[in-house]
Amino acid sequence: MTQVIAVDWSGRAKGAAESIWLACVRDDQLDELENGFDRSEAMAAVIERAQGEKRTIAGFDFAFSFPRWYCAQNGWTTGIEVWRAMRERADELLKHCEPPFWGRTGTSAQRQGAPYRETDTAVAGQAKSVFQIAGAGAVGTGSLRGMPHLVALAEAGFAIWPFEPPGWPVAIEIYPRVFAPGVVKSRHLERRRYLEQNFPNQNPVLRERAAGSEDAFDAAVSALAMAAHLDELSTLPTRPRGSAQRIEGEIWAPA
Repeated sequence: MTQVIAVDWSGRAKGAAESIWLACVRDDQLDELENGFDRSEAMAAVIERAQGEKRTIAGFDFAFSFPRWYCAQNGWTTGIEVWRAMRERADELLKHCEPPFWGRTGTSAQRQGAPYRETDTAVAGQAKSVFQIAGAGAVGTGSLRGMPHLVALAEAGFAIWPFEPPGWPVAIEIYPRVFAPGVVKSRHLERRRYLEQNFPNQNPVLRERAAGSEDAFDAAVSALAMAAHLDELSTLPTRPRGSAQRIEGEIWAPA
């Protein structure tokens, strides 16, 4: 059996546990959909579940790294260097919001280098820049507060793809919007209708829970979509050394 986990993340300084949802699919069935975890607890929960089932794929919806030029500017050549640096520096970067970070009142989009990673434009289309740490749709805060936790996953034996060759268990970066295109997720009726139409054989109690909020919806749909493409996830490619993916990361999406 391959266990599929999706975590809908949050970068909130307070109350993050309400917005972080963990969904787990086993044998094609959504059998776990919970919130109430803070960031450390969510990672610990993923690690615990992987200890019980090595064939685990865990998806997280925050950026795993920065554009290559910013990594080079800071002397980072591997993913683990980025994550360890964020463990030390993320709070200061968020506090001061100095270029290339922006989004707070009085700041403007940076011009030091490309705002997007290659994967942001290749897969996500209209994804926000990791350098945007405030404002509508900002992903930077969640990413900077997520990257440090990848150290714990790596130390627990997870292969963090594509920074290193895939193995079991494996963690990947996801972008929930690609799993439910066209859905107006702010509308409860649309969330419910999408789940009923696309996952009619899932537990109705958990399906209704998934319809209850955008965060729960994203976690559940991401896990179910990943589970539907286990053949692809079980044969993730090894990206060559020196490629952009090995330092910037890569959003996984179905072929």
